[in-house]
Amino acid sequence: MMRSGAVMLMLAALAACGSGAEEDVPRAVVDAEWAQIPEGMVFGQVSAVDTDSHGHVFVLQRGTRAWAEPFPTDTIAEPTVLMFARNGRLLDSWGADEFVMPHGLSVDADNRVWITDVAREQVLRFSHNGAPEAAWGERGVSGDDQAHFGRPADVGFVGETVLVADGYTNHRIAAFDVAGTLLGRTGEAGSGARSLAIPHSVAAADGKIYVADRENSRIQTLSPTGDVLASWPTPGHPYAVKPLGAGWVVSLEGRDAADRPGAIIRVWRPDGTVERSFDVSAQDGPTKGHDFAIDSDGSIYVADVDAGRIVKFELAQGGAK
Repeated sequence: MMRSGAVMLMLAALAACGSGAEEDVPRAVVDAEWAQIPEGMVFGQVSAVDTDSHGHVFVLQRGTRAWAEPFPTDTIAEPTVLMFARNGRLLDSWGADEFVMPHGLSVDADNRVWITDVAREQVLRFSHNGAPEAAWGERGVSGDDQAHFGRPADVGFVGETVLVADGYTNHRIAAFDVAGTLLGRTGEAGSGARSLAIPHSVAAADGKIYVADRENSRIQTLSPTGDVLASWPTPGHPYAVKPLGAGWVVSLEGRDAADRPGAIIRVWRPDGTVERSFDVSAQDGPTKGHDFAIDSDGSIYVADVDAGRIVKFELAQGGAK
């Protein structure tokens, strides 16, 4: 969940880092061992990360399970949702024996936690401390209607409206009210202007909806009614997109067009041009960025799915490197 003021902090830090060449890493503090994992706890593939209004960092990880198809049907025995303080100290963990192949995690304005599970074919809502509150979709059953999903990837919010990036097989953005009633949908499989090819991430701000259209290698900007307002091509495959506010947007490319791993952060101006891009896989950073979050201090947390870790990336001001 983005916080007000993050855009100004990030842009100020970028300016202090100098202009630099495209994909150069600005002066930064990179902490690849930020998450303090207790001895004996299994920390596996990290698929998602978000922050809440208290400054906590929520991390979604798969324990001993790795992505492999066909998906299993048994649940992951280990806790899959971890809540950290900003300094990396583990504060809470939950979700054991709950998920099969957890994918996306988003925290709403009320600090509720929304998680997509591509194997369960469901969107699930939990309280801040992990109490189950809602489960949308029929468990283990795929479909393209109000009652079913097709490997849902992510959740975003427009006020009380819940947006679902649905996802790997339905290639749609579906809008629901908080009770789970379908309000509308946009997108279909393909590469046309209104088509999507694995919408992997969805977020909204300032009356616009932003979609990481992964396999079409573009960021789509939509109106609340689903009309395409802009299409920004990306050199690689965008895995996540987050609006900063005031029309500024940040995206993460987890691999390029040649399917090489990496993690390219791009900061987009409101007109769709790139203010800055840099590879955060340098300096012992991620090998494949799958998601990211930006907290109210402007720090970036990147989910490194292949290496099974969270990398905290702070743009430096002054002389820090």
